[in-house]
Amino acid sequence: MTPFDQAKAGKQPSSPEGWHHLRFHLPYKHLTSTFGDDWFALKAESFARFFGTPTFLVAQTLIVAIWVIANVTGLTKFDVYPFILLNLAFSLQAAYAAPLILLAQTRQAERDKALADADARHREEIAKSAEERQLQMTEHTAQMAALLKQNTELTEITRQLSERIEALTREMHAKVLATD
Repeated sequence: MTPFDQAKAGKQPSSPEGWHHLRFHLPYKHLTSTFGDDWFALKAESFARFFGTPTFLVAQTLIVAIWVIANVTGLTKFDVYPFILLNLAFSLQAAYAAPLILLAQTRQAERDKALADADARHREEIAKSAEERQLQMTEHTAQMAALLKQNTELTEITRQLSERIEALTREMHAKVLATD
C-alpha cells in the first residue's frame, strides 16, 4: 500500500517521510472538473498542453518550412503560392487549438481553486492548532507558577518548623541540664 493510499484510508504511513505531499488535499480528491475526467477530456487537455511546448513549435516550423520550400522550388505543386492549403491548415489548427487551450485553462483554474481552498483550510488548521498549543502553554505556565509558589510556601513553613524544633530542643536540653 502506497503512502498516499494509506493516508486516503485514514492510516498513518509507516514512516514520517512516507506521508504524501498532498495529504491535506485528500478531502478534495472527489471533486470532478467541469469537463469530467473521461478519456476525451484528459486527452484534449494533454493535447492543448502540447501546443505550448518547444517540441510542437519546432515541429510545426519544420513542417511549414518543408511545405513552402517543396512548393516554391517545384518539387511538388499541390499548394503553390499563396499557399491556400497551408492557410486552410493553419485556420483548422487555430479552430481546434483555441477551444482546447481554453478547456485546459478552465480545468487548471478549477484545480488551482480546489488546491487553494485545501491550502487555506490547512493554514486555518495550523493556526487553530498553534492557538491551542499557546493556550496549553499559558495554562502550563500558570500551573508551574502556582506549584513554584506552593513549593516556596512549603519551604518557608519547613524552615519555620525547623527553627521551632531547634528552639524547643534547646529549651528541653536546658531544662534537662537544670534538673540534673
